[in-house]
Amino acid sequence: MTDSAKYLDPLVLSKLSRLDLIARLVVEGFITGLHKSPFHGFSVEFSEYRPYMTGDPFKNIDWKVLGRTERYYVKQFEEETNLRAHIIIDGSKSMSFGSNKITKLKYAKYLSAALCYLMLKQRDAVGLVTFDNEIRSYIPPKSVMSFLNVLLTEIDKLNGANDTSIAAAFHQLAERIKKRSLIIVISDLLDDQEDVLKALKHFRHRKHEVIVFHIMDKQETELAYSGNVILQDLETGRSIPVETLYVRNTYKQKVEEFINRYKKVCRENRIDYEFVTTDTHFGDLLSKYLIKRKMIGV
Repeated sequence: MTDSAKYLDPLVLSKLSRLDLIARLVVEGFITGLHKSPFHGFSVEFSEYRPYMTGDPFKNIDWKVLGRTERYYVKQFEEETNLRAHIIIDGSKSMSFGSNKITKLKYAKYLSAALCYLMLKQRDAVGLVTFDNEIRSYIPPKSVMSFLNVLLTEIDKLNGANDTSIAAAFHQLAERIKKRSLIIVISDLLDDQEDVLKALKHFRHRKHEVIVFHIMDKQETELAYSGNVILQDLETGRSIPVETLYVRNTYKQKVEEFINRYKKVCRENRIDYEFVTTDTHFGDLLSKYLIKRKMIGV
């Protein structure tokens, strides 16, 4: 693994504390590896300028760039952005679970920070929504790089302190977001499944494009404990003792059915669904985002 590529590993990133540094290292590691991926030849434009075109106001020409390059460029403005996106992050108690060195919430923070950094570098407009049992923050999209600190500061506040109400938050957001956008959901989706699916379909009804990053810990999918254990619901506080030897197979079957239900309904409604465990390298997910971006013609 190259020095830059190692920062696509969540466990490596867990040793760092600054979210701005994490976002930059993830994206730089990803871009470095693009030529080795299916994106060979894929252009990621990071310029804050575009060539002067007939009809552009002369006042928008950057004369300093002209002096350095002898070419006419104008600064791009927010309304010229190619893409408008809203990143929606689940900050509820269940997201605070982690069986290794990284919780689902920490993983969600890293992923959302990297996506924000990548989008802003591409001059796309990105906004942020955080929620648990209600919407905690709503930051409308902007496309200027100086906006990154605002987004990362809000992401850093997430602490997994409250219960969740996914469907209610999504329905409210579907009505609130007026302009057609790319909706990126980052959540463990642990709520009434049919209600959550109806809420995701509400986004599609409003003509939004949707990507769902469904984050779970491997222990949640495998129940790889031995002997008698006590399982506790982080949101209700309820605990039940179980003998893992006897319940593991049934448990894994139920989890598989849960995941497959999301896959099936999302596919039927043209929602991009990606199942993610907290050891998944971030390069895989940024690639999924770029594929979606290319598909929607921006």
